[in-house]
Amino acid sequence: MPWFPVKKIRKQIKLLLLLVLVTCAAWLTYVHLSLVRQGRALRQRLGYGRDGEKLSGVTEGRGVRAALSTQRAEDSSESREEEQVPEGRDPNMLFPVGAGKPPPLNLTHQVPPWWEEYKGQVNLHVFEDWCGGAVGHLRRNLHFPLFPHTRTTVKKLAVSPKWKNYGLRIFGFIHPARDGDVQFSVASDDNSEFWLSPNESPAGAQLVAFVGKTGSEWTAPGEFTKFSSQVSKPKRLMASRRYYFELLHKQDDRGSDHVEVGWRAFLPGLKFEVIGSAHISLYTDESSLKMDHVAHVPQSPASHVGGRLPQEEPRADMLRPDPRDTFFLTPRVEPSSLENVLEPCAYAPTYVVKDFPIARYQGLQFVYLSFVYPNDHTRLTHMETENKCFYRESPLYLERFGFYKYMKMDREEGEEDEEEEVQRRAFLFLNPDDFLDDEEEGELLDSLEPTEASPLQSRRHLPLPAAPTAPGATPAPPVPPSPGDLPTTRRSRALSWAARAARPLPLFLGRALRPRAAAQQQPPKVYVTRVRPGLRAPLGPRGPPWPPFPGVFLRPRPLPRVQLRAPPRPPRSRGRRTGGSPGAELRPPARAQATQGSLEGQPRLLGLPAPTAAANLSSEAQPVTSFLSLSQVSRAQLPAAGDEEEADDDDDGARGEDEDSEEAAGAPRGRWREDAIDWQRTFSVGAVDFEQLRSDWNDLRCNVSGNLQLPEAEAVDVVAQYMERLNARHGGRYALLRIVNVEKRRDSARGSRFLLELELQERGGGRLRLSEYVFLRLPGAHAGGADADGESPEPAPAAPTRPDGRPELCRPLRLAWRQDVMVHFIVPVKNQARWVAQFLADMAALHARTGDSHFSITLVDFESEDMDVEQALRSARLPRYQYLRRTGNFERSAGLQAGVDAVEDASSIVFLCDLHIHFPPNILDGIRKHCVEGKLAFAPVVMRLGCGSSPGDPHGYWEVNGFGLFGIYKSDFDRVGGMNTEEFRDQWGGEDWELLDRVLQAGLEVERLRVRNFYHHYHSKRGMWGARGRKGSRTEGS
Repeated sequence: MPWFPVKKIRKQIKLLLLLVLVTCAAWLTYVHLSLVRQGRALRQRLGYGRDGEKLSGVTEGRGVRAALSTQRAEDSSESREEEQVPEGRDPNMLFPVGAGKPPPLNLTHQVPPWWEEYKGQVNLHVFEDWCGGAVGHLRRNLHFPLFPHTRTTVKKLAVSPKWKNYGLRIFGFIHPARDGDVQFSVASDDNSEFWLSPNESPAGAQLVAFVGKTGSEWTAPGEFTKFSSQVSKPKRLMASRRYYFELLHKQDDRGSDHVEVGWRAFLPGLKFEVIGSAHISLYTDESSLKMDHVAHVPQSPASHVGGRLPQEEPRADMLRPDPRDTFFLTPRVEPSSLENVLEPCAYAPTYVVKDFPIARYQGLQFVYLSFVYPNDHTRLTHMETENKCFYRESPLYLERFGFYKYMKMDREEGEEDEEEEVQRRAFLFLNPDDFLDDEEEGELLDSLEPTEASPLQSRRHLPLPAAPTAPGATPAPPVPPSPGDLPTTRRSRALSWAARAARPLPLFLGRALRPRAAAQQQPPKVYVTRVRPGLRAPLGPRGPPWPPFPGVFLRPRPLPRVQLRAPPRPPRSRGRRTGGSPGAELRPPARAQATQGSLEGQPRLLGLPAPTAAANLSSEAQPVTSFLSLSQVSRAQLPAAGDEEEADDDDDGARGEDEDSEEAAGAPRGRWREDAIDWQRTFSVGAVDFEQLRSDWNDLRCNVSGNLQLPEAEAVDVVAQYMERLNARHGGRYALLRIVNVEKRRDSARGSRFLLELELQERGGGRLRLSEYVFLRLPGAHAGGADADGESPEPAPAAPTRPDGRPELCRPLRLAWRQDVMVHFIVPVKNQARWVAQFLADMAALHARTGDSHFSITLVDFESEDMDVEQALRSARLPRYQYLRRTGNFERSAGLQAGVDAVEDASSIVFLCDLHIHFPPNILDGIRKHCVEGKLAFAPVVMRLGCGSSPGDPHGYWEVNGFGLFGIYKSDFDRVGGMNTEEFRDQWGGEDWELLDRVLQAGLEVERLRVRNFYHHYHSKRGMWGARGRKGSRTEGS
């Protein structure tokens, strides 16, 4: 055995340990530097949050490994600025307000096998018919990123479909041509993002370049340096490796759509070149996969981060929490314990049209709305910026005048007389105080602009005396026109004179006829008006020429010419001066402002020729209105009546002398007057309840108004009566905690039906839910001795127990809903893989959240080719389902009828449904409450979302005309004859109205309510149900 120096090692143990540590450090340094040169770096496998908590991994249901944090491998040679959170990785998006941890991100770490034949193209996913120009809008799409509308490939990173309202997701691998530092740049219209991974894993993708964040930014094709964010920092790449990339692009409905990615070596003077087919390859081959196969679709930070909106106040009141949304989870009071609380009574409302002949599609007129208490906030108040139909006012009226007629302006001392004088003016309304401000009154007359009167004129009761325009002219008092010269006033739709007896009209072409009483006060604003006289035209077949505003110009005697000067720089002009031939008409105000040079270059507009003697005797002078204030008209510019002819002889010379003399004298030029703003103006207003203006008729004109509101006093009174009878029956066993929901259907002849939903506290027990129908019977009202079917005769009416003769509650016979009844959702489908997958996921989530297993899904498949519908049903976590396969073209009526025929239990509810519906959690409870066998059917009103809208940010309108979503007992459905499959064979649209007609004729009531958080998704109509082949549009892989 050889000798081993154990003693020496023990003595030098510290030196040996130090040597081992130095060797390990040198080796780690060498490995790190080698990886850095290859574009890689050592990274820590386990990440830690900001609070030091370890972020554990999660596993997706499909077996794909997911992590809560993105594992980033960054080049150590890059600056710390690149390590900051980029645009697509906003911390506010990852960490909502009040959340301590980020939401889980299902990222893809395992890359599918790659083959050499993948080179030359990349994967392209298209998301059609989605509005907005920002990439964030694309992430809010319901189907992004797993279920695109189209899956295809592209051969270079420069795409321009020449389409609108779409989003693109292009992904694959980049193969560098050589080793070295490379810069990338992206250009697009509208926004785009380019993500690049330091390796082939999608989970490590980082945002390196982007165009815009808000949707308003764009670039021209090939414009790679417009924004600083377009160009990335240098990235060290190796030719022997491939790098995963992802390109996101969003296009709205404007502009020249395009997106391209360029690269260049990091050397001075080189230009960006579009990445071609020689340097790209597929991520995976999707040509043989169906649309419901999504396990291969990569999920990267680019497809997840930023999709969630920051938690803020909801824009729609309907999104706020309401007790109705979760009240169905509260245990219900047994209906058997409530049978003897109220005396029974027959229920046969007078608005039921049983056996009444109804014309085709006239059933809409016999559907009545119910009143709701408390306010369920189904009114789309956030949509009333564009649609104000709730207020029952003309849109044109509201746009022009607003709501000023509901306001009474407060008057200060000394303003009463002025306000009374203003009321004499001829405007659209008799009482302008209640409607418009003084500043807005001038906007009603497009060709007239009111200005404040000068102090001198305010102290006088007659118009200003005319001043001579030439030296030596003496002023002459104005002669009022004779009544014979005044033509009859014409009334028009735009302007009409107020019919106030014996009050003088306020406006006479620059001169106002005033009473000679000295007590009358001058109005605070006047209209400066000029007259262009002309020769009296003979009356021909066309008759006398009418002015553009009949009723405003009353054609008095032609007035003296007024010399008006143009201001040096007018800030704005409400109208365009009118000149030209006598037959020219006044033009409406234009946005273009007339400058001083242009006005002085038109002598016919500034200084009009004086009228001749024949013209002075004629009343056919053409009125021309000036839009200048009185402050711009000096006394030297006001001519006398006797000097008009003399001024006309030397028109141009007099004008020049006048201007020269005025400038020489240093007289100040006139200035434009600005409208005075009264910041201290106050007003009085009374409380206005616009809900009282609504009725229970089915309003088909307004699609933003919510459910009718039941007055609080009426709801509380009914609840108080019921609680009094309930406690009298059970000895005070229940205490009322709150009124959750009260629904009223009004019948003015016999009484009103109420659905009471109350939260009760049981003595010695927990909280319970009371949900029962009651009838508030009017005194002396009878149902005709039998109910609607003639099977349950009405009991003999008992003597009224209320001495005041007020209506009394009773229990309506055969009007009780069942909580455990089975609900069958009938949905016909064809080639809608992404929507079928979303529908099944929503229904599975509904089952998991409510725990309700008393519902079934029936899908009627018309030979779908894009997915295996039956296999999707088996995979979904549903309590019950049924799959029916039909051949031929898609027929909605036939599909619904086939689904209903497959239901065996006649005492169950069938809900005729659509595929693109977002259901609230209480939808099952709502269907059961409003469907009563032999009595009630339910047609909920769904909110149709607009383009780019989502349930989290709903923008759209209530589908008040549609009855396609319909709940009814199967026995009643069979009794009315089912769907009309003969007339509606090859098309759909109108079959719901035709079914409604027969339901009403069978004597059923149709409950019509707007349901909270009940949405119809906006979806593409291109390629639906095989319509692509018939229309001859482009082939798509959907």
